[in-house]
Order: sequence, then C-alpha cells, then structure tokens
Amino acid sequence: MEFKLKETFENTRHASRALIELSALEINKVLLEIADKAIANTEFILAANQKDLDRMDHNDPKYDRLLLNAERITGIANDIKNVAQLESPVGKTIDHKILDNGLDISKVRVPIGVIGVIYEARPNVSFDVFSLCFKTQNACILKGGSDAEFSNIAIVNLIKEVLQNNNINTDIVTLLPADRSATTEMLNAVEYVDIIIPRGSQGLINFVREHAKVPVIETGAGIVHVYFDKDGDVKKGAAIVANAKTRRVSVCNALDCLLIHESQLQHLNSLSSELASKGTTIYADTQSLSHLDNYPKDLLNQAEETHYGTEFLANTMSIKTVSSMEEALNHIAKYSSKHSEAIVSENAETIAKYLNVVDAAAVYANASTAYTDGAQFGLGAEIGISTQKLHARGPMALDEITSYKWVIKGDGQTRS
Repeated sequence: MEFKLKETFENTRHASRALIELSALEINKVLLEIADKAIANTEFILAANQKDLDRMDHNDPKYDRLLLNAERITGIANDIKNVAQLESPVGKTIDHKILDNGLDISKVRVPIGVIGVIYEARPNVSFDVFSLCFKTQNACILKGGSDAEFSNIAIVNLIKEVLQNNNINTDIVTLLPADRSATTEMLNAVEYVDIIIPRGSQGLINFVREHAKVPVIETGAGIVHVYFDKDGDVKKGAAIVANAKTRRVSVCNALDCLLIHESQLQHLNSLSSELASKGTTIYADTQSLSHLDNYPKDLLNQAEETHYGTEFLANTMSIKTVSSMEEALNHIAKYSSKHSEAIVSENAETIAKYLNVVDAAAVYANASTAYTDGAQFGLGAEIGISTQKLHARGPMALDEITSYKWVIKGDGQTRS
C-alpha cells in the first residue's frame, strides 16, 4: 500500500517533541483563546455544521450527535475553559525512592506522544480531543467521518489560527482526509502514532481492532441497563429511567434496557409515564407488556431476543421482567457492553452486591447513567470512555492520556 500520508505523520511526530517545552501558562493561554474564538465564531461553525446536517437524514440516530447549536458551542467552550483550569499531570512524580546503593529513582508522568482519534458524526470531539491532548502536551491526529467533514474542517482551522497567533507549530493537530483510506494508513503508522482511540459505532471499533498495528484503546458501544429492584423507590426510579433514556438519546450512556423485578410490575405505568410523554418506543416482554395498559399503544411493541443487547442510539428501549437480582445480574453479564450499569434500590445489601458484581466501567446506585461523562466526573472533558481494562477504564481525561518514565539519578554507581 502506498503510504500517502507519511509526510503528514512525520510532521506531527516532529511537532510533538517541542510540546514538552511549553509552560503551563502558555498552554492555558492558548486553550482560553480557543474557547473564546469558538464563541466568537459560532455562526461560522454553525454554517459549516449545517452543510453536514443537510446531507444527513433527520431521522438518522447520528443526527443529534452531529448537530451543533449556540448552546452546545457554549458548552464546548466551557469544557475547554475547565480543562485550562485543571492541573496537568505531566511532570508529576508518581513514586520516588532512594535505594541502598544511593540511586535516586522517580516514576514521572509524561505525555504519550502522538494520539490518533477516529470518530464519526461528533464534531465536538475535535475540540475535546485537542484541548485534552494540548493540556497534556500530546500531539493529536484527528480522523473524523465524512458525516462531519465541514464541521471538523472549520473547527480545526480555528484551532490552528490560535496556534499560529501564539507561534506554536500548527502540526501538533492534524485533521486527516475524511475518506476511509486515511483511516487504514493511520492504523498502520507504527513509527509515528503512539496510540489510537476509536469513538463511534461497534462496527468502527471492530474495524479498528481488527486492522490496527498501532496500539488501541477501545471506547466501546454503550449497551446500558437500569435494574429496578424489588426494594426500589418508584419516584427515584421514574426520574432515573426518564433521564437516562431521554436526556440525549443518541449518546453512549443512554439507557437501552430496563430490568424490572416482577414484584414491581404494578408500578410500571408510573415508572414509564414520562417516557410516554417524551414519545419513547418500548419493546417489552410479555409480563411487562401486560402491565403497560396506560402506555400509548402506537409506541408499544412485543420484545424479541434481538431487542436485548442492542444499543438503540434513538428514543427506543426494551423492558425485561426478572424474578430476582440474580436473574438481573445474569442478563447484564450476557448483554452488557461493560459501559454503564445502574440499580435502583433502597436495600443497602442488594446495592453493595450489585456494585461489586457488575462488570462495567461505571456502576451506579440510585443515579442516572447520564453522568458517565468526563466533564460530569470533574475531569474537564473526555477523549473517550474506555470499556477495556488495560491502561484506562471509563471516562478518559488528562491522567489517562499520559504514560510515565523512570528517572534515575546517581553519583557514579556501577552494577557488579
């Protein structure tokens, strides 16, 4: 295969080496300027975003992810400002010891180097990735999908303008062409890219995992459950289910399946009342279906096996009746993508067992899964939500995109 982007990758690798010499003041100044520039250029960004929206079916589940508006741009700018205010982990000593032979050994956080991120219809990721990488003195290579091509070009051009005004090499952020061949080239750029993080559909993540020679951190699909226990509070449960499902239906932490203890079926109409007002389509098993007599019939369907273990990314969810928490745990173990899982219960012992047994990056008791988000966790923003167990898990922010090195200081010691 012809390596068409070799020079591009070389330039990014070269530019990354100078990042380590930037001071915290310089870094924060640039981030704040980018946040202000995003606000000042809202109309410019929205015009580019509209070109992308015009090419997508409004009913496509990815439409909401692609959509930018003034409110969302303000939120993105605030996240960038939050990142600027956080303390960088780079240069921090993780561990320190002095050996009997006098060697002074420190374990110190350092940038990973060059981080490649592959993402689909999420133009906000361009801002998020750059701000986190720049804060930790990593260069980044962005590979957005064709769905958000105009939006990503506009955003990266704004970032580069700020860098250029501050005499910083603009090659520290690179936006690759939207075609798929660029993805393949980055997956094989082992001399230039240190790690790749895919953000998007399960199909994208599978493609990256199967074809990458560069190390990969998976940010998997979110197949999310809420288990309403026999000791669950109905008022809390109704609020949590509605928020987890309908706050933003296209995000990876949105609820996909409600598991309900059979003793609580009498409360199912109350648990689902807000879902009905929000127009949520439900696929329910036979037991729960018979108790949803107040739910709009045109939104109610009989569940099939395929409706469990599905990430809907739309205003759709499934319901499954269980006879015990053990059955709920088994269902989650079978269908979960190990992203976010929640329980609604007032039984402390039940909660403790659920939080201990469920294998997921984020497990909740009596709270909405909508909180699985780097900014909501106090991390400023996130570069992705890892569902794997090596290196990082859950929302990945500043600490998670650093590595470490050992620094050894001596006074002429030699080993016998």
